[in-house]
Amino acid sequence: MTALQPVRGTRDILPEEMRRHRRVIETARWVAERYGYQEMAVPLFEFTDVFSRTLGETSDIVTKEMYTFAMKDGERLTLRPEATAGIVRALISGGLSQHLPLKFFFAGPMFRYERPQKGRQRQFHQIDIELLGVAEPQGDVEVIAVGSQILDALGIGAKATLELNSLGDPESRAAYRGVLVEYFGDHRDRLSDDSRARLERNPLRILDSKNEGDRGLVAAAPVFSDYLNDYSRDYFAKVRAGLDLLGIAYQVNPRLVRGLDYYTHTAFEFVTTELGAQGAVLAGGRYDGLAETMGGPATPATGWAGGVERLAMLLAVAPEPPRPIAVIPIGEACEGIALRLSEDLRRSGLVVDLGFAGNLNKRMKRANKQNARVAVLLGEDELAANVATLRDLDTGVQEKVALDQLAEHLAQFS
Repeated sequence: MTALQPVRGTRDILPEEMRRHRRVIETARWVAERYGYQEMAVPLFEFTDVFSRTLGETSDIVTKEMYTFAMKDGERLTLRPEATAGIVRALISGGLSQHLPLKFFFAGPMFRYERPQKGRQRQFHQIDIELLGVAEPQGDVEVIAVGSQILDALGIGAKATLELNSLGDPESRAAYRGVLVEYFGDHRDRLSDDSRARLERNPLRILDSKNEGDRGLVAAAPVFSDYLNDYSRDYFAKVRAGLDLLGIAYQVNPRLVRGLDYYTHTAFEFVTTELGAQGAVLAGGRYDGLAETMGGPATPATGWAGGVERLAMLLAVAPEPPRPIAVIPIGEACEGIALRLSEDLRRSGLVVDLGFAGNLNKRMKRANKQNARVAVLLGEDELAANVATLRDLDTGVQEKVALDQLAEHLAQFS
C-alpha cells in the first residue's frame, strides 16, 4: 500500500511557513484598516454563473481552471477561483449599494486547476482589497497606495516594481478592439487555437496569452495608449499625478492589460524578478462594468489581489515563534500545582509550555528544544516555601520568586 499523499496541487503548510503566511495576512489586515477597509468574507463556493458570467466563457479560468461540481438538484457550483466576483455578488444580493462607497479587505484560499509551479498551487491563498462606489482617479491611487504600504510594511517593497497602464473608457476600448481584430486577423494562421477562438469574442485576451508563438505577435501589436480618447488620457494622467504626489514609483507598461470586458482605465501589477516566471505578486485595476454585468446597478469599483504564497516567499526570514516559559515540576507531588500554575500564567497572557512527562533532565532538554526563555522549577522545597525557582535559560542565572508574584515577574521575559 502506498503512503497517503496530499492531492496534486495542494500542500501542507507547516508552522514555519504558516508564520510567513500569518505575517503577510496580518500585516495586510493592519495596513488596510489604517485606510478604512473593513474585513469581510464570501463563501468558499458560489453558483457557477457568478464566475462564468463575470470572468468570461472564453477565459482560461472558466474553460480550463475552475473546480465545478453538480449538486443533486442539478445546480452547478464552483470553488472560488478569485474573490472579486463573489464580493460584487455580495454587494448585489445583500442590497449594499445604498451604503456606497464601501471598502472591503478579504483573505482566504482560492482554487484553480492549473499546472503547479513555484508559488502557484491549485489551492492557493490571496489577500484582496476592493473599493466600491468610487469613480474618481483618487480611488485607483488609494488602492495602489494600500498595496505599496503593505509591501513596505513587509520589508519587501524594494523587491517589487509597480507597472501601470490605462485600458481607457468603453469608447477607447472599442476603438482598440477594432484595431486588434484587424491586426491579429492578418496573422490568424500563426495564432494558437485558443487565441483564434478569442479573436472575435475578446481579442484583448490574446494579449494575455502564454503561448510562445502568440507572444511574438503580441510584442509587435498596436499599443492601447495610441487609441485612448482625451477623457481616458486625462484620467490616466490624474492617477499618475496622484502616485507622484505620494512618492510611489512606477513604470508605465503599455503591454499590461486585463482581458475582461468590465475592466476600464487603470491596470497595474507589482512584479518581482526574485521568483522566476511567477513575477506578479499583487495585481489589479478598475472594473467599473462588473456589477452591471452581474445584473446589478452600474457601480464604479477598483481593487487588487495579492498572492500570499508569493509574498511569503519574499520575506527575508520566517518570523520566529514566541519563546515560551517552561514550567517544570520536579517529582510527581508537584504535577498538580504545575498544571494549575501553567493555566494561570496563560490566562495572564504568557506563552507557557508544560511537558507531560519525564524527569528533570528530560524536561530541561524539552525546554531547550522549544527555545524557552526561562524555566520555572517547582519542587517540594519550593512548594513548602510558596515560591518557584526561575532559571534564565540565556544566562543561567537563578532566582526565587513568590508564586503570587510570578506572573508579574515573568512579564519581563515575554
